[in-house]
Amino acid sequence: MQHIGIITAQLLEKDYNVTLVERDKVKCEKIAGKLKNTLVVNLDARDVSSLENEGLNDMDAFISVTGDSETNIMSCLVAKSHGVRKTIARVENMDYIHLSQAIGIDTLINKKVIAASNIFKYVRKGNIDAIASLHGVDAEVIEYIVKPGTKITKKPIKKLNFPQNANIAGVIRNGEGFIPFGDFTLEAGDKAVVFSATESISKIEHFFL
Repeated sequence: MQHIGIITAQLLEKDYNVTLVERDKVKCEKIAGKLKNTLVVNLDARDVSSLENEGLNDMDAFISVTGDSETNIMSCLVAKSHGVRKTIARVENMDYIHLSQAIGIDTLINKKVIAASNIFKYVRKGNIDAIASLHGVDAEVIEYIVKPGTKITKKPIKKLNFPQNANIAGVIRNGEGFIPFGDFTLEAGDKAVVFSATESISKIEHFFL
């Protein structure tokens, strides 16, 4: 079990019932000593029968973060076939990213993609809270925190002359999220989730400066 698996369990066990699977018996015993409220079981995540015995059919989410991309993909597919609603896989092989998305894995974790997104947060202009580059699509999803006096607050969305290949997909105001329409005007403190083609990012940035 990779270090990321232990950290994930530590974070989740505070609020959820967590079962952690580790096939190495020695590691399994060490992990059990580190986790307070997680059930640690010694079995191979590729063993479908064993997973079924541990209640796979009743799980709400399945996270596979071993160091092997193929194992993570296959384990998540097994979980999906047993009705698990949310599957998360660590996929380090970039060639598998498209495949994983196409076959129905809900969320992918890739260190290179995460690192690139964090770098872009500092390269892009504006008060950015989060950013994600979409693999295989020349586009980005950016979450801006709207600052006072910026251009984005001056007019309703439909009068801003926003680039055609960009869209304000959602807004969070006072903790409430909703989809803004043309007559909506953003205010300072709002979080705006913008979906944009990469070629238009520089134009988008000027609305939030």
